Amino acid sequence: MTVFAVEYVYAADSGAIRDETRPAHRAWLSDLPDEGALLASGPYGDGAGALLIFKSRDEAELTDLLKQDPFADAGAIAGIRTTEWSPIIGLLSEHAS
Repeated sequence: MTVFAVEYVYAADSGAIRDETRPAHRAWLSDLPDEGALLASGPYGDGAGALLIFKSRDEAELTDLLKQDPFADAGAIAGIRTTEWSPIIGLLSEHAS
């Protein structure tokens, strides 16, 4: 399994859409740690996006998973940057391949 850092950039003026969709988005996210797919997630302080840390077999599997996010379906996400990440030190280092 590989660790990926995923950055969401929220669509401009998507605040109302995100507010409406947030309960479904968080419900979707809440099951993923138990499945071993999500290590951490949270919005940036400026409200422009979020950082999510996932474990996945590969980027294609992760991309399929991200398409299931209610924020994606609602059009709240303008951009996604996915980067393979190797946490070396700290609490997440035990998840590095």
